[in-house]
Formats: sequence, C-alpha cells, structure tokens
Amino acid sequence: MNDVRAASIRLPYDEQREELMVRAAKLYYDLQRTQAEIAGELGLTRWQISRLLTEARELGIVRIEITPRSSRATEIEVELQQTFGLKDAVVVPHGENHDQQMVMEAVAQAASRYIVGLKPHVSLMGVSWGRTMSAVARFLPVNWSPGLHVVLVNGATNIRSTSSRAIAVAEEFAQSASGMATLLPVPAIVGKKSTREVLEQDPIIERVLRLAEEADVACFSMGGISHESVLVTSGYIEPEHIDRLRAEGAVGDILGRFVDASGAIVDPELDGRTIGLRLDLLKKKSRAIGIVSGREKHEVTRAALKAGYLSVLITDEASARAALEDRNG
Repeated sequence: MNDVRAASIRLPYDEQREELMVRAAKLYYDLQRTQAEIAGELGLTRWQISRLLTEARELGIVRIEITPRSSRATEIEVELQQTFGLKDAVVVPHGENHDQQMVMEAVAQAASRYIVGLKPHVSLMGVSWGRTMSAVARFLPVNWSPGLHVVLVNGATNIRSTSSRAIAVAEEFAQSASGMATLLPVPAIVGKKSTREVLEQDPIIERVLRLAEEADVACFSMGGISHESVLVTSGYIEPEHIDRLRAEGAVGDILGRFVDASGAIVDPELDGRTIGLRLDLLKKKSRAIGIVSGREKHEVTRAALKAGYLSVLITDEASARAALEDRNG
C-alpha cells in the first residue's frame, strides 16, 4: 500500500492503537525492519509508523527493551518469529497459573485484541470452529469491523446434539463486527469420499469453499489427539478411531485434518472424507493465524510450525517454549 492510499487510514484511539505500537516496536527494534518496511507490512504510512514508535517511547512501552503494558512475553515472541519465519507472534505469560481453562481464556482474549487490530485492512476473513475459536469470539468488542465478511473454512454441522456454541464461531465473529457471515452447511467429515466430492461440486458449497480460498486472513485453532476432541464430541469420529490415529503417528488436527509430527496427513482415507480448506492453502494466506493453548496441543503446534501452515502464532508461554525447545528435533 502506498503512502497516498494509507494516508486515508486513521490510527485507532483505543487499545488497538497500543497493539499496533507493540507490533511496530518489535519489527523496528528487535527485527531491525525499516520504517518503510513496517509501513508496508501494517498498511500504514511511514509517518504513522514514526508516530506510533514515538508514542510507544513516551508511554513507556519501549524502554531499553519492548515492555508492553499488556501481558506479553515479547522476547519469546521475537525468538518464535526468527526461528520459524513468522510474520508475528503473541505469547501470553501464565506465571504460576496452571488452570488450563484460564490459560485458554487469556490466549483467546489476546487473540481477539490481535484480530481487532487487523482492521481496516481485512474485508474477508476465514475462521474455523471449536472451543478456542468460540472463546475468541466472546471477547470481540461490539462493532469492531463494520462490513467485515466472515466465511467458515471447514464443515461444522453437528451429528450429535450439544449445548456448545463451538460451531457458531463465524456467526459470532460477524455479529460482533457488524458484518456478515457465509457458512459451510455441511458436516466436517462425511462417510464416503464420493459424498465429499459430490458436495464440493454443488454450486453453493463450491462458492463457499472458493471464498475460503480467497480470504486473505484465516484464523483457526488446532486440536490435540484426544478423546475430548470436538470432532469426537460432535460425533464425527469415535474414540477408538482416535486411538488408531495416535498409533499411526497423529499428533492432532488442523482444520479437522489429522497430521503427524511433520505436518503431513496421517490418514489419507479419512482426509478424503473431510470437507474444508486444504492445509496447503494456508501457506498462501497473507496471515494464517493459529490460536492454541494447552499441553495436549504442544505437538500439533510444533507440527504446524514445522510445516509452515502458520504465519502468526498466538499461544501461551509454555506452548511457545515447547515449540522452541524442539526446534532442532
């Protein structure tokens, strides 16, 4: 984006402005990017970047090191970016807190702030579904991106009745943004590959999947290899199938697709019955934002990083450290 076009974009005057300060400061001070490069990446002018950096110093966000007033482990964030070539990383420190639900809520809140900070540069956003993404949706403020088009990137029609709102993520993102949602009204996994092929050829389903491909930004969570997986509780997979997948080397799922430690598909037959965005298409997104927390998801997080499915990681400190410890594995 050139300076003339970016000049029409006003900097926000709320907590998203501080998020922009942190991102600009990390790029400038820790990753040694020029202000022109940062301006291009954030869709702002060089003058706006200079202004953000000046305010960051005045507010004490930047001292000798980056010290955002929000709870962020910026040194680990920079290490993740340098190690895995990420565009950005958000790491939430948890101190002595070992309550996994509270850690997940903290990560979801940080993710919501980051996502809101992407406006107004995103008009079409792809999202997955699940417990983590549902938590992110709950933290999004009202009217955060009017006109935003949200598309669901993987099938989410439940087989079993549940009180969970885990499948309503796209609607909740769009409602809070004052935008619109396009859903993918099919199961995540069907019984036969031929059924998936017929469904994907339907003009309506084909249009939704095309939108999912066209979305410049994709936000998604990942699942561990567990009997508590939403794919199990929703009725798509039985617990004994999870056991078989684990024995075959699966470490978890990304968009409902089970992968091994390198990020490769474990069960091609099961994958052939899975409806939604293919994992290789994540690499083409401007921002593929993975949101994940918890020990049971350490392995699938490492797999996603190794395979290059993520360009942005939002996670807790323990998960970030686990990924970095395994960098030579």
